[in-house]
Amino acid sequence: MSHALHVDPTDATPIWAQIEAGVRRLVACGALTAGAPLPSVREMARELRVNPATVAKGYQRLVESGVLEVRRGEGTFVALAPPVLDREHRLKELGDAASRYAAVARTLGASRGDADEALRAAWHRLDAERKGGRP
Repeated sequence: MSHALHVDPTDATPIWAQIEAGVRRLVACGALTAGAPLPSVREMARELRVNPATVAKGYQRLVESGVLEVRRGEGTFVALAPPVLDREHRLKELGDAASRYAAVARTLGASRGDADEALRAAWHRLDAERKGGRP
């Protein structure tokens, strides 16, 4: 799996957040399906050449959000079903993520049109990857 998951130590984004975002992307595009096992924390840390505590933090945040589940004695797996959030909580999570995205776009000097275009392109890439094609 790590061949599809990359971290960039020169990026200002914490490595654990890069791991979290990378796993979310792999789940969203279908590269990691419901019930699929993830490498152990130690295996992932070795493959990515990062500290195991860093991987553990990324995994833990994904477990807390319902994307992953830990099965005692078996390992960490993609949750069998997406997290069930009521509309209010789902909109709050989306709003928080949208605020972070808008802040990044604005600090890069992007127009709203450019930001909208980038979001549409990202959505298109996820759909294309899910269908097994290239964006």
